[in-house]
Amino acid sequence: MRTIRDLDTVELIIQAQELLDSLRRSERTIDAGTLRALQQSGNYVVGIFENEDGRERMVGASIAFFGVPARRTMHSHITALLPEYRGRGWGRELKEHQRQWAFSREVGNITWTFDPLVARNAHFFLTVLGARVTGYAVNQYGIFGGGDAGDESDRLDVEWALADIAKPPAEDAVVATVEIPGDIETMRVEEPAAAHEWRTALRGRIEEQLARGLRIAGFDAARGYLFVQA
Repeated sequence: MRTIRDLDTVELIIQAQELLDSLRRSERTIDAGTLRALQQSGNYVVGIFENEDGRERMVGASIAFFGVPARRTMHSHITALLPEYRGRGWGRELKEHQRQWAFSREVGNITWTFDPLVARNAHFFLTVLGARVTGYAVNQYGIFGGGDAGDESDRLDVEWALADIAKPPAEDAVVATVEIPGDIETMRVEEPAAAHEWRTALRGRIEEQLARGLRIAGFDAARGYLFVQA
């Protein structure tokens, strides 16, 4: 059994900080004081809990904050699950909870960023959730540890229009594809030099397609990013 609820006590906030730190490994993702401030000011600060034999364990968390009021947006800063809980549909349930929470507060769009090298995220965000890529940034957060393993932090910007979910592009509209490795996260641990080569190679290929006036309109596990005319 699992539940999703607000992190409305100091104890839960500290648990979330520790959980996120364990995923980042080498750096603090967000400190407890900031989490508490976001929660108390009415932003989205929730945890997902596993309940087994009467015992409860936080296994994931999601944090988002409101954007420019006139745009009716939120920015999803972090949504994370412990590795052993991925692939069970829990991440999708957490994002759907975020979607319904936003709807109830008259928010129509949620934005976030993600590493374009991580195939499981590209599939989940673009294919499963139906978010749209709105931009590409080189080394957006600088060089840090954790998921990027000390490499530069290139990111795709996405926007999730909650009442207008994107569909995969028609096959005849796809004019270019750019592949990525199936498991960059394992590669970063076992072959960091090869992972960095992928970073620079992908950067060049994405920038080349964008310079041609194309845009990313979807993702396919076998072919990678699907580009169409902008």
